[in-house]
Amino acid sequence: MLMTAQDYRESLRAHRPRVFVDGQAVDNVADEPRLAPGLNAIGVTYDFAHVPEHRPLMTATQAPSGRLVNRMLHVNGSTTDLLTKLEAVRLVCREAGCAQRYLVHDAFNGIFQATHRADAAHGTDYHQRFLAYLKAAQEQDLTLGIAMTDAKGDRSKRPGGQANPDVYVHIKERRPDGIVIRGTKAIVTGAPYVHGFLVMPCRSHSPEDSRFAVCCAVPVDAPGVTIVARPAGRPGEAAAKFSGRYGQSTGVVIFDDVLVPHDHVFLAGEHVEAGFLTTAYATHHRHSCIAARAGFGDLLIGAGVLMTEANGLDPGRHGHIRDALVDLITITESFYACGIAASVYGSRDPSGAVMPDAVFANVGKLLLATKIYDMHRIAHEVSGGLIVALPGPDEDHNPETRASLAAVLGGRADIPAAARLEVSRLIEDLTVSHQAGWYSVISLHGGGSPEAMKREIWRNYPVQDRVELVERLLDRGLAADGRRVSNQPGRCCAEGCTVPAPAGRKDDSAAADEGGGRHAVGRASPGSRSA
Repeated sequence: MLMTAQDYRESLRAHRPRVFVDGQAVDNVADEPRLAPGLNAIGVTYDFAHVPEHRPLMTATQAPSGRLVNRMLHVNGSTTDLLTKLEAVRLVCREAGCAQRYLVHDAFNGIFQATHRADAAHGTDYHQRFLAYLKAAQEQDLTLGIAMTDAKGDRSKRPGGQANPDVYVHIKERRPDGIVIRGTKAIVTGAPYVHGFLVMPCRSHSPEDSRFAVCCAVPVDAPGVTIVARPAGRPGEAAAKFSGRYGQSTGVVIFDDVLVPHDHVFLAGEHVEAGFLTTAYATHHRHSCIAARAGFGDLLIGAGVLMTEANGLDPGRHGHIRDALVDLITITESFYACGIAASVYGSRDPSGAVMPDAVFANVGKLLLATKIYDMHRIAHEVSGGLIVALPGPDEDHNPETRASLAAVLGGRADIPAAARLEVSRLIEDLTVSHQAGWYSVISLHGGGSPEAMKREIWRNYPVQDRVELVERLLDRGLAADGRRVSNQPGRCCAEGCTVPAPAGRKDDSAAADEGGGRHAVGRASPGSRSA
């Protein structure tokens, strides 16, 4: 069943989670004004699946069942799936800023891979448990919160060395009917308005810390679960032209001796596979983040052009404005291009799932994490200082000042002053408000800090291949008498040397792209072992 946004909102009424926002208990998240922008944002992922022109992006056929599912709940079976997911996430995020639900997709793909590995290594039945849960979640079209980032405590100590073990979620007790978990997840996107949580490890663990290596599914209103959250966006604020409608709540989720039945437990102490899950999820999620921030870039580009026009400037005639907008376009499309490359060079995991190329995914995420501040700066450059100097929006309705302000705060004669002020406040909301600061920080740290991306790039990039390439060139490029010669045909002898075959892409069977020629590129991925 593919729900609509209204269906999603109504479905939340069947749950009674223990939620606190701004120090107050929330009785019904579906009707809580402070959470409404978050529900609206997730609602986009539901409604777009019913829009004819968006349906090819927003739905997928899950193999081998043949079920039609929302793209946000799909396990990728080809590189075409990766590309389509990328485009779907950009689509919903250019509409809602951050549609949040794509995290479920990323977690499902990581857990699919990790449980398959655990079963192969330990003879467990985790994968079948997860497949049953996946089927139910897809059929019910659920939204799930990804409870991954632990509170962590003293960062210099491993989980088992913490003075308070509850700063990491861990297995407290093993019982015949399941496991009992306890601990705290500190940053959970959309926590108040989801149907349940996927609890996942946020780091690698040693054998001694295996009790912290846990992955399971927990209903949002399970006994022992408490959610302490912030409002979503800036609900009710007149100046919040964007985040008054769309926003995101994040929550601290406390698990206080929560019983998880065995059929909802997907890892329980398998520390090696838990470490794999952490990195696999990170790769999937960083790939999605690229598309999400590209959608945000689309908003800034569009708003920047509108503001430029309202100011009476023409990017075609005013070079400094054009150059700034081109810089913004270049940043946005550069990291998005990394997402496309990560999709094209995706590879099939032993589980059958296809995951993005780790190098491209991490390079793209590193670019957006560090360039988000440049994106804001450029939007400020092309917009002018009015975006932070406007009188409050209530002044727009003040009969004593409205007419005089409209007379002097206009720009081009054919663009009403009210339209110029509206765009100004939109850019303020996106780049200057406390919500804008949130976008910056979540871009920097969401999906891992820049340091995490750098480590993954260094770990996956074939540096030694590049070293061997240079060593080989140095050795074979010198003749016996010390003269440098060329292997280029016609340069070293009459016949020329044999031209080496060009480095090709990964094996088609690994890339699993039944889409064919669209992705038949002819160079090696940074992650490939070809030199």
